[in-house]
Amino acid sequence: MPYFDAASSAPLHPVARQALLAALDEGWADPARLYREGRRARLLLDAAREAAAEAVGCRPDELIFTPSGTRAVHLGVSGAASARRRAGGRVVVSAVEHSSVLHAADRFALTEVPVDRLGRVSAAAFAGALGPDPSGEGAALACLQSANHETGTEQPVAEVAEVCREAGVPLLVDAAQSLAWGPVDGGWSLLAGSAHKWGGPAGVGLLAVRKGVRFAPQEPADERESGRSAGFENLPAIVAAAASLRAVRAEAAGEAAGLRAMVDRIRTRLPELVPDVEVVGDPVRRLPHIVTFSCLYVDGETLLHELDRAGFSVSSGSSCTSSTLTPSHVLRAMGVLSEGNVRVSLPMGTAAADVDRFLAVLPELVSTVRARIGAPAGPAAEPEAEAGEPGEPLVLDTLGRRCPIPVIELAKLLPRVPVGTTITVLSDDEAARLDIPAWCEMRGQEYAGEQPAERGTAYLVRRVS
Repeated sequence: MPYFDAASSAPLHPVARQALLAALDEGWADPARLYREGRRARLLLDAAREAAAEAVGCRPDELIFTPSGTRAVHLGVSGAASARRRAGGRVVVSAVEHSSVLHAADRFALTEVPVDRLGRVSAAAFAGALGPDPSGEGAALACLQSANHETGTEQPVAEVAEVCREAGVPLLVDAAQSLAWGPVDGGWSLLAGSAHKWGGPAGVGLLAVRKGVRFAPQEPADERESGRSAGFENLPAIVAAAASLRAVRAEAAGEAAGLRAMVDRIRTRLPELVPDVEVVGDPVRRLPHIVTFSCLYVDGETLLHELDRAGFSVSSGSSCTSSTLTPSHVLRAMGVLSEGNVRVSLPMGTAAADVDRFLAVLPELVSTVRARIGAPAGPAAEPEAEAGEPGEPLVLDTLGRRCPIPVIELAKLLPRVPVGTTITVLSDDEAARLDIPAWCEMRGQEYAGEQPAERGTAYLVRRVS
């Protein structure tokens, strides 16, 4: 059964398994002790740190191990921003940062830099956000992912690092998704990663802090990990994490070419095989193994269940699969369709035959899910509008109905009204804010904006063809 969710957690690399088992026998003692077993543990820890630092592109004494990638992010944000309180109380982030970065920055004033429809920031926009805000508050820290966790879009880290250097603001890079594929270029100040993203064991993260970067640990005082991450190191897992990072790097170049070809095939074939699908993210400047798409008129949770029954493990940023019924903040920031969203992230070693089978079964699954909820069959099946002058504005009440029903009801109604007629769609579903404009763009209709309503929000759609 193909596992296509490596961006969430990659399968444990064979080298990680071997190193973990060996370290369980050799690395159980306290590496801070001077007796034989402690010295042996210290040698293992030092070797793991050197290997990880080489892969990251920093000095060994600049890198610490943490209990998770999320913990690394929180330690980095709190330590760097707190050390620069006098410079300002703001943390500048891209609008598509991982939730761990956004949560870590919650204790500071947050400035979000918008992204384009492909999910990329511009260095110029980042530079504009680094200066004092209207109240005169400066920036203590900037954060930018090396590549997006949901779409794989790569960010211009080197260019942003340069504008941060010119502004005197340190840059923290969340490199969790990209470390398997190579070091992060550019003059970053801090960098965080997570072992389970590259095929290491869960429960190990890393944080690199360049020499000269002001850093004030906010953890309880502890002599371990340079005083920056409290608690006894999980040495067997750390050894396995470092060994697997070195191993995947050695395989990365060969694996990337094959995975990129398979992802390119998915990106190309999807619009040909599935009507009304939007492939999101940068088609070129992206990680080699991730592709994300959204299917109009699809209940995302049902589609994921159907794919699981067909043997495919994938994930989603769709509000239809969320217990909060809130669409992914990444898709929202990009302004793309959120309903029926699927992220496919191929692990190293994926067989082309599995991708071919995925493309073979997906169209029928999407068609089945659409038929189950009464979605329109497609543009060709829509009836022509009656001739005549534009009709009176219409109100389509979809309050209390969730993604993708508001868009489905709009799609059924609009072909039955004269060209020029405006339809006001009332909805209290958060996904409607993304999906109604996206539907209009896909269908060539005019989205005339939104207005407050007594309940929910009123979305204005004008038929133009």
